[in-house]
Amino acid sequence: MQRERLTPDRIRRFTCPSEAKQAFLWDIEAPRLAVRVTVGGAKSFIFESKLHRQTVRMTIGDVRNWDIENARAEARRLQTLVDQGTDPREERDAKLAAIEAERERAHRIEAPALDAWVAYLDERKTYWGARTYADHKAVVAEGGKPRTRGRRKGEGNTTKPGILRSLLSQPLERVDADAVGEWLKAEAEKRPTHAALAFRLLRGFLNWCAERQEYAGMVRADACKAKVVRSKLPKKTAKNDCLQREQLALWFARVRDIPNPIHSAYLQTLLLTGARREELAGLRWADVDFKWKSLTIRDKVEGERTIPLTPYVDSLLRNLKDRHDAEARKVVRLRGSANAVEREKAERALPWVFSSPSAASGRLQEPRIAHNKALNAAGLPPLSLHGLRRSFGTLSEWVEMPTGIVAQIMGHKPSAIAEKHYRRRPLDMLRKWHTSVECWILEQAGIKAPETEKLTTLRVASSKMTEHG
Repeated sequence: MQRERLTPDRIRRFTCPSEAKQAFLWDIEAPRLAVRVTVGGAKSFIFESKLHRQTVRMTIGDVRNWDIENARAEARRLQTLVDQGTDPREERDAKLAAIEAERERAHRIEAPALDAWVAYLDERKTYWGARTYADHKAVVAEGGKPRTRGRRKGEGNTTKPGILRSLLSQPLERVDADAVGEWLKAEAEKRPTHAALAFRLLRGFLNWCAERQEYAGMVRADACKAKVVRSKLPKKTAKNDCLQREQLALWFARVRDIPNPIHSAYLQTLLLTGARREELAGLRWADVDFKWKSLTIRDKVEGERTIPLTPYVDSLLRNLKDRHDAEARKVVRLRGSANAVEREKAERALPWVFSSPSAASGRLQEPRIAHNKALNAAGLPPLSLHGLRRSFGTLSEWVEMPTGIVAQIMGHKPSAIAEKHYRRRPLDMLRKWHTSVECWILEQAGIKAPETEKLTTLRVASSKMTEHG
């Protein structure tokens, strides 16, 4: 071990032997300090000691950046830590971690709230349905993309930024009650319904941030709770759009005339089942049982529910099944061709009852356009897709269908103890009432209802058992 009193001249003259990868020149005044030189000529001050019978070696710094006295002082400080039983490398790592944490905190403070929004969506995606996730993405959309459809006269040819993007483009700590209030006031005047939805999504996001350690110190959790903000929130009014009895003939006539049979069948089925928009759009052929006349619908309340496949809806879906079988044969032919794009589109649409090969999901995405055109052609007032669901519940009263059966078919939560715990209606009982309301609706629309098919084998067998005691 070469040991001398370190001086600038000795450090400058110190070199690494050609047969070695590195060499050390130890100091006399600070015995734990040395200059290390590599075969490439790089020189640095290092500290070396023993802790718990293990060698501890650390680089203090480059000899060009440290003078000798400061290097000696640092070596003595590190030796003091070793004498106290502390590994100086752990102290160094803790300092680096603290610096990195402070740097990260400073970055989060200055970073736009959109970064936290992305993290929020990534974590919550598995708990949301496809529509909820799409809503969260849409409100912060970047905009500027070319419009593909739905452009009104006077509108630009590119999409607008999402309603929340301007608010969340600033740092999270600046999204306070004043900022939210100003944003809400401006948006509520232009698009009140959309502003109310965006406000609810924003409130959920801020509550999530308040529960996260990395954002809790920056978020203004009360930004959506202040009275001055809530006073600017558009008043929520219950929607009452609903088809009247006398409007059924016009509605069915125009909807049945829709050129696209998928759209036509979807809208009629939506009215005659009382299902939610996305529940029915997500119907797969595996969920349709033509033998036992049932539909299994993905339900946001119970997970899924099974409802009757009534005669007229059965006829609508059988027509679509014929189209589906033709598409399946087309897929088989395309598998041997080089047209991979067409084959992929066709395969993507195969599982869905209400398919759309042009959609990324393979299923129907936007039936409102066709519906609105049909309403305009019929001269009927505006009617939302959810209004068709509301229409089913309302029109069911004409045949005096029990409210519990209406709720079970539509997928509403039971509203009474008896419904929750003491009513277990078989599908055949639902079918009796569901077929009755379908026949009544078709009668008002001037449509001849399909002949009710013979009772199922199970029901016939049950009757025979009753007759023979």
